Amino acid sequence: MCCCVKKPPTTSQAADSSSPLKKALTTPLLYFFILGDVLGAGVYVLVGQVAAESGGAVWAPLLVALCLALLTAASYAELVTKYPRAGGASHYATLAYGPFLGFLAGFCMLAAGVVSVAALARGFGGDYLSEFVTLPVVLVTIVFLGALALLNARGIRESTRANVIATVIEVGGLLLVIGLGAWIVLRGDGDTGRLTSLGTPHEGPVVALLSGAVLAYYSFVGFETSVNVAEETRNPRRSYPRALFGALVTAGAVYALVGVVASAAVPTGKLAESSGPLLEVVRAAGGVPPELFSAIALVAVANGALLTGIMSSRLAYGMARDGLLPRFLTKVLPGRRTPWAAIATTTALSLLLALTGDVATLASTLVLLLLVVFFLVNTSLLVLRRAPTSRDHFRAPTLVPLLGALSCVLLATQIEREVWLRGLLVLAVGAGLGAIATVRSRRNFH
Repeated sequence: MCCCVKKPPTTSQAADSSSPLKKALTTPLLYFFILGDVLGAGVYVLVGQVAAESGGAVWAPLLVALCLALLTAASYAELVTKYPRAGGASHYATLAYGPFLGFLAGFCMLAAGVVSVAALARGFGGDYLSEFVTLPVVLVTIVFLGALALLNARGIRESTRANVIATVIEVGGLLLVIGLGAWIVLRGDGDTGRLTSLGTPHEGPVVALLSGAVLAYYSFVGFETSVNVAEETRNPRRSYPRALFGALVTAGAVYALVGVVASAAVPTGKLAESSGPLLEVVRAAGGVPPELFSAIALVAVANGALLTGIMSSRLAYGMARDGLLPRFLTKVLPGRRTPWAAIATTTALSLLLALTGDVATLASTLVLLLLVVFFLVNTSLLVLRRAPTSRDHFRAPTLVPLLGALSCVLLATQIEREVWLRGLLVLAVGAGLGAIATVRSRRNFH
């Protein structure tokens, strides 16, 4: 990747300062924001799933997935530094293709975010919490989402500072697993021969690698949420690429090391069958109580929900400001300068889904919806290259968005037919609402 810049006019800073949102994010805070969103609760079950698909060489599909994620991340880096405002993929698709695809991109992101928060809220009140206390899931869900909404409304700085603490805890737990796994190998109880075993009894090495990479790609999803806080970032043209690539590479290194030690410390079959594969490493090492990982998992779930809630509210705010959602969602708290109406609305929708428990159908389509978004982002970048700009911005090689778009198509072909059917229903709803938004925008224009 390369970074070519153009000298900005003296008015660029003034343009950036016109935003009603408060610029409070520094490069380190943004780095931890992205890292915390990528290193979510999924990593604690991911290794076993990847082992089931790929065999003992768990690290290989993880590294392939990182490379694929970096392609789309580079497109985001260029678009964010060129158009640093809330709305993210929706805003870029609107600029490139018009309000219909702009709405569809935003709708897919918003649906994924709202359902993700609902699922995480339900997960918070499940087995991990029951290790310490038994409470009604409904009560836990209401209190949990209410607390997250209040923290979100209090301010982006407070939310991201809480994220820094949570991310340190999450990463600390993963580093502990890496250390315990290394100790198992050093004392002679591991088997490093499994690290070169790629393939399963049913699939050859190439197919196994690709299948594992599809699952591993899920673990890197989360970096795209950061585009919706670009407008609240100090000097995003400098901070965003550094924070984005730094966080993804850090996450990739942690994932690869976790994959190496888990595979070497625990037999592949046992790893694949476990719903808590990292706990198997802890048990094999001995000396660390299982409650420790329950606590770390709760922190991971809460942190993921907080960051996804921030994304959803900022996305709703940005879409409303572009005229794709009701203007009510653009209301901002006078003192805090946070989008309270968008926060309240997205939290209410998440609460509704969480209380009814009807999240399984939409949850299974999250990745498919995000692949649609990523495809639109990569192709939007190619279209928007034609638009001149005087803003100083990151620039990726033209081959990168092309490969990014192709990677989305490749991964989408690996998704099951049943998930496609559910995803198409969600897309159909988005298309209908997008058509309405397009008609309204044309009427407003005329």
